[in-house]
Amino acid sequence: MLVQQHGWSRNLLVHQIESQVLQRQGQATTNFAQTLPAPQSELAQQTLKDPYIFDFLSLGMAAHERDIEKALTQHISQFLLELGAGFAFVGKQVPLEIGGQDFYLDLLFYHLKLRCYLVIELKAGDFKPEHVGQLSFYLSAVDDHYKAEQDAPSIGLLLCKNRNKVIAEYALRDNSKPIGVSEYQLAQCLPQNLEDQLPSIERIEQELQGDWLDEEGKGG
Repeated sequence: MLVQQHGWSRNLLVHQIESQVLQRQGQATTNFAQTLPAPQSELAQQTLKDPYIFDFLSLGMAAHERDIEKALTQHISQFLLELGAGFAFVGKQVPLEIGGQDFYLDLLFYHLKLRCYLVIELKAGDFKPEHVGQLSFYLSAVDDHYKAEQDAPSIGLLLCKNRNKVIAEYALRDNSKPIGVSEYQLAQCLPQNLEDQLPSIERIEQELQGDWLDEEGKGG
């Protein structure tokens, strides 16, 4: 069914199973039930995931927001696959002029089924309640500058390295803009028993250096 619906190849289906896409679907913390009409709210909820897996970026956990944003747009096909069906990429660092000042959206998408814009804001650290206020501001601006009359209200997605679900629920509770909060992972975690068996980066570098010196000695 999923193969027919999304046009996935067998390899893509295997990848989605391994990344537990069905378990992550619809798990974002959102206020959609309070801010969107049915059935738009249900579809929007199922459109978002938690967490998002960005293991195709090959970035360390200390990567900055701009590094992640740049890498995601450089790997836009894989990013769109992780987002799911229906997303169309509009741009990164999309400019907005408001009150004589310049503001920039991290990432802007349009969702073909929801018929609305989706603003994604990346946060390299933990979720903070003030992030919701910033994204609400951006959503108001997108609705004024980009939204057409036939479009549904724009939706926001905060992607954070870590998110306390209770704090996120309180931050979203009385906000009038439809916003979701999800975590992202730059690499899928290995089980502890397997991780302990793997050599460290330092060990690998030492062994590679030793092999290089052996080859040099033979060559001499």
